[in-house]
Amino acid sequence: MTGLDPIMCENVEDMIRTARENLGITSLVISHDMASTFRMADRIAMLFDGRIAVEGSPEEVRRSRNDVVRRFIWLSGTGPKELAGAS
Repeated sequence: MTGLDPIMCENVEDMIRTARENLGITSLVISHDMASTFRMADRIAMLFDGRIAVEGSPEEVRRSRNDVVRRFIWLSGTGPKELAGAS
């Protein structure tokens, strides 16, 4: 959702969630915005170096032991520092 202000992003996220809940549709959203991704996704797959680095529910992704995933989550501001193994 590049180029959208935070309020418009929230509106789009709500539309995606509402469509899923009311219409039973599946949406594929490609984003680097982890805060938005965690708010709207029921499943996440994160790619790194041409491969799926992690796949699961938002909570499973947050608990990933993959160093790249942990660092990406931390650097995106959506997880505590210890997720990245940083001090």
